[in-house]
Amino acid sequence: MPLVSMNEFLPKAKANKFAVGQFNMNNLEFAQAIMEAAIQEKSPFIYGVSEGAIKYMGLEFTVAIAKAAAEKSGLPIALHLDHGSSFEVAMQCIRAGFSSVMFDGSHYTLEENIRLTKEVVKAAHAMGVSVEGELGTIGGVEDDIAVDEAHAALAKPEEAIRFYEETGVDCLAIAVGTAHGMYKGEPKIHYDIIEEVAKAVPVPIVLHGGSGVPDDAIQQSIKAGVGKINVNTENQVACTDAIREVLNKDANVYDPRKYLTPARNAMIEVVRSKIKLFGSSNQA
Repeated sequence: MPLVSMNEFLPKAKANKFAVGQFNMNNLEFAQAIMEAAIQEKSPFIYGVSEGAIKYMGLEFTVAIAKAAAEKSGLPIALHLDHGSSFEVAMQCIRAGFSSVMFDGSHYTLEENIRLTKEVVKAAHAMGVSVEGELGTIGGVEDDIAVDEAHAALAKPEEAIRFYEETGVDCLAIAVGTAHGMYKGEPKIHYDIIEEVAKAVPVPIVLHGGSGVPDDAIQQSIKAGVGKINVNTENQVACTDAIREVLNKDANVYDPRKYLTPARNAMIEVVRSKIKLFGSSNQA
């Protein structure tokens, strides 16, 4: 089937209290592993692609890989721009074939974030493309952009509700205590913020920084109203650890397939475990 917008499955996720995983696509092996895990679990999913990944893979290759996965799997798959920095980048991705985009205006004032997000929503919805917005500042490191804990700012529920009402986004990422990357300690997630916003808006809340969050915290977040969870770092770590293990065992290995196959298999297991945890198995 063709790529779909997130509206093909996120309303069902919110209504039935499960979450759909966004797994970032960084190369072909990531794309294959995510798809294979989803086929095994009969789950919808979202390919997240950052601007850095687009530069690395090339826009045309990125879209072609995602379309091939959608056709091969028969699953509802959204190809989603992760942390889009501008209206222009979002439109470039939509024109290339993305079925969903995120505009991250969280570093602007609330008024400017609303104004810019509204522009993206208006244009994207006209093309049948879903939009994710963000409020508050999520800490950690993603694509070499670092936000330390002191500058990570929790979203204010009343501002998040106003943001949704004025922009009409299809899902809402709010800063609730998670961070990009792996955690040194245990994250303190503010479930009260999730719950207050989720009860007031008809779209699901997005949890960024899902790698390394304890299972019970994930389940509690979904119960509170999270319907989309982003995972990237855990796949990156599994991939790299598998490659390192093969190369450390045998210095004579030079065929990339000899170490990329174990890497892909390791990521399949990560994604399958997340899909089961999120409750999206058999929801395709």
